[in-house]
Amino acid sequence: MNPLPEDCWNAWSPDELHARLGHWKSEWYVVGGWALDLWHDHQTRAHEDLEFAVLPAGIEGCRQILSELDFFEVREGRLSHLAANATPAAGLWQLWGADMAAGFWRVDMMVERGTPEVWAYKRDQAIRMPRTVAVRRNKAGIPYLAPANVLLFKAKHRREKDERDFEAALPKLNSREKLDLRLWLEALHPGHEWIARL
Repeated sequence: MNPLPEDCWNAWSPDELHARLGHWKSEWYVVGGWALDLWHDHQTRAHEDLEFAVLPAGIEGCRQILSELDFFEVREGRLSHLAANATPAAGLWQLWGADMAAGFWRVDMMVERGTPEVWAYKRDQAIRMPRTVAVRRNKAGIPYLAPANVLLFKAKHRREKDERDFEAALPKLNSREKLDLRLWLEALHPGHEWIARL
């Protein structure tokens, strides 16, 4: 099966994803820009996709629940179909979910390498914290990654939307969140412009 064009996104909202995964017992949570908006409790900008994360052990269960979608492995910028009865390759980090009938990508599934008890940062697993601290829930019960953790991911590329997200988040971050993010940036991105502002 060939993938859809990469720009054919009409992503679900976090509410639509929660309607499908809300009763699932495995760990999952919204990441990226939508996670920040769940923290803000309102949408601050348009989002072209919907990113969420699961643990490796949860990939198959998640695919079964979201069986209306066809999943494609994302590797080195290429998309390859993962058949419903196929096992994901070891070391897989990302899957896109396509609604082939509608002709749209709906979700971007990230694979986190922590444990059910501990969240671990993808790019440096020395950065770890209890999952109860790293993953929060909004009033509707939708799980999302804490804002400092989201901004750590965004700090690497600093796209225009990442800068806007940082500007919107900075006044709301508490002192602990600012300290954590500053220490992480000093360790991983010395000289980053956000450090002085934190």
